[in-house]
Amino acid sequence: MNTPANLKYTKSDEWFDAASGKAGLTDFAQSQLSDIVFVEILVSAGDKVEVGTPIASVESVKAAAEIYSPVAGKVTAVNGELAGAPETLNSDPFEAGWMIQVEGADAAGMLDAAAYEKDCEGRAH
Repeated sequence: MNTPANLKYTKSDEWFDAASGKAGLTDFAQSQLSDIVFVEILVSAGDKVEVGTPIASVESVKAAAEIYSPVAGKVTAVNGELAGAPETLNSDPFEAGWMIQVEGADAAGMLDAAAYEKDCEGRAH
């Protein structure tokens, strides 16, 4: 499991990079979903999101899942490339696989990498 130390995490498997404002689906979550075949970003640039706002819907060969905003703020960009290349979430969830970029967000209350890994260990099948 890849868990970059510079990111913050939620127990619902989203990551947030305070330096860039980008957020997305964690490596652990994509591995649980298996081969992702569909991604739809549900928000647009200019939208305001709250913690827990649905930001994307993903489908894999195993399941479908909603992805939630890990932070509150104004969406400044969405990754439009994902719709045409959903497999990017499997191959590169933290770089090319980012979903939204949020301005004015605060990562307070989110898990650090070690705490997130410990949470995942308790849920791994």
